Amino acid sequence: MSDSPGLLLGGTDQGPFLMTARMANRHGLIAGATGTGKTITLQNLAESFSRIGVPVFLADVKGDLSGLAAEGKSHPRIDARIKKLAVENFQFRATPTVFWDLMGKKGHNLRTTVSDMGPLLFTSLLDLNDTQGGILYACFKIADDNGMLLLDFKDLRAMLTWMADNARELKAEYGNISSSSIGAIQRKLLVLEEQGAEDFFNEPAVELDDLIKKDFSGNGLVNILDVSKLIHQSPKLYACFLIWLLAELFENLPEVGDADKPEFVLFFDEAHLIFDSAPDALIDKVEQVVRLIRSKGVGVFFISQSPMDIPEDILGQLGMKVQHALRAFTPKDKKI
Repeated sequence: MSDSPGLLLGGTDQGPFLMTARMANRHGLIAGATGTGKTITLQNLAESFSRIGVPVFLADVKGDLSGLAAEGKSHPRIDARIKKLAVENFQFRATPTVFWDLMGKKGHNLRTTVSDMGPLLFTSLLDLNDTQGGILYACFKIADDNGMLLLDFKDLRAMLTWMADNARELKAEYGNISSSSIGAIQRKLLVLEEQGAEDFFNEPAVELDDLIKKDFSGNGLVNILDVSKLIHQSPKLYACFLIWLLAELFENLPEVGDADKPEFVLFFDEAHLIFDSAPDALIDKVEQVVRLIRSKGVGVFFISQSPMDIPEDILGQLGMKVQHALRAFTPKDKKI
């Protein structure tokens, strides 16, 4: 018999619907048309995970998740629902919450350094060709060889400019350094910089331990990242952050096997906004993570209006679906 705790999803007159916490690291999808309760399900799961000691990360697209930090209030409909589901020992209470913001306006600054991001992720994110990618790798190698840290965007762009000015002296050891290739890299970096990358690539850098924490009572910390403007105004920067976060989780968390509950759970609301304009590097990284990160105790949940919003290679890896009412107005919709 499993000792894995059960998480209440909802219920009917026949009884409650529970999700075993052990199943959470098999990932999931919460789907349904607008107004059918997807956000409530998300909040309910986030609170439930927190109460069994599992830290949570939420990407807040609509700005409506901050209420998790406040204690709820009684209402006749809520009271009736609690009675119908026969929830024992129910009480309203706040969830331990930390707010983050890549821009530092609605929460703590969430930052990393250029060196931590590394040339591989930058090459994928910027969609560099082999020649440009090779030059970026040389840039990081030169910095390492000379004991220099690439902390922010100014450091990276200054290093690339110095490489162009000293290409002849560097050629023997690091290969041909084309000024036109460096110019192409600089232009792509400029796009990221215009979207606010200088706020993300800076110090002090956030560690995974800052996100995967519990409070003094053993409740998992709920991390809420405000992306209400970021996802629309700075989509490349948002993709940059997600690639970094997923890479950090995949590379640094230890193997835990098939645990009774996950170590960390991520929720991505309005997931179609991620995948509609996502670079191939992000989709590849998400697919890699959902395929392989289960053994590290990480669960990933996507929330969207239709399962068709999620790429098929990723959708096929999701082990659980919570489906609210779907509206089938077209022949394509009816196939869901």
